[in-house]
Amino acid sequence: MKTARLCKLDLRLDIINCVKAARIIGCVALLTTLLFSEKHFNPPPAAHASTYALHEAHNDEKVTIAAEPVDTPQTSAAFKVNYRDYGLYLIRLLISNDSDQTLMLDSLKIEYITARRDKLQPATNADIYRKFVRPNRADQSHPGMHLPFPVGKKKEAISKDTQEEYESAQFVPVPVTPHSTHGGYLFFDMQGEPPEPGAHLYISGIKAGTKDLFYFEIPMDKTVTDIPVQK
Repeated sequence: MKTARLCKLDLRLDIINCVKAARIIGCVALLTTLLFSEKHFNPPPAAHASTYALHEAHNDEKVTIAAEPVDTPQTSAAFKVNYRDYGLYLIRLLISNDSDQTLMLDSLKIEYITARRDKLQPATNADIYRKFVRPNRADQSHPGMHLPFPVGKKKEAISKDTQEEYESAQFVPVPVTPHSTHGGYLFFDMQGEPPEPGAHLYISGIKAGTKDLFYFEIPMDKTVTDIPVQK
């Protein structure tokens, strides 16, 4: 009898411990999810590329690409950092695949061609990081001083939140499955020059199976007035 009672007691203790452990694991998982969701960048939902003002559609290939400049309070609302203060110009890129084949972006090539015909590549995470942490240029307020090093104050080290934001926002060239839209943000280092009319975005290297799609060329000097309709 004593042995049976001890066994029942041990069983009850095991059940209680399991329930406590499950509750702890559940709480930890919930807390992790909340922290994860707070830290990561949450862009507005991506609509079909054809609903944006700046887009190009290849009806025969059933692919549409849109480019949305981040230059209004509405388009920049998702960001905590004003990247223009650091000389970075952002464009949201959206690729809508209405075909029955997966689009492969392994060889994707993107160029921002300025009005002066300069060709700019999207900045990498390392490029963006350097824009935040490199020292200011030399102080030009004293023309008689010609020091061989910058005399301005060094910028503060980049915060973890800022780094997580631009890394999460970056456009990632992953496959675009049939009847879906994939989007992300491109960061261009404008070298202190504001965007000018006459620029356009050139996209090539997209494949549908073994077939190379024709290149896309989107003029960037149209007035962005249309807001995508969320469905």
